[in-house]
Amino acid sequence: MWQLYVYSFFAGAFGANGVPHFVKGITGQKFVTPFGRPSSAVVNVLWGWVNFVVAGLLIYFGHVHPHLLRAFGMAGLGALFLGLILANAWSKHSSPK
Repeated sequence: MWQLYVYSFFAGAFGANGVPHFVKGITGQKFVTPFGRPSSAVVNVLWGWVNFVVAGLLIYFGHVHPHLLRAFGMAGLGALFLGLILANAWSKHSSPK
């Protein structure tokens, strides 16, 4: 049962991380990835897609079907957790000095 919670939490985190990269990429904008500062739109689309694939694999291997409510709850917490961390980190970088 612990795998359900851990896999679902990290699936939410990876899914949330994939959204800004994929959106920036498909709109043709550069954005920071682990590969460089800033990375091209194509790299961001690929990085976002990789995050989505990892999230999907975590959901698949977490065997969430019998416990969907718990799995989606944990995925939501993972997305919220990573979203708050990234919002805090990016607000420090984009604040006027």
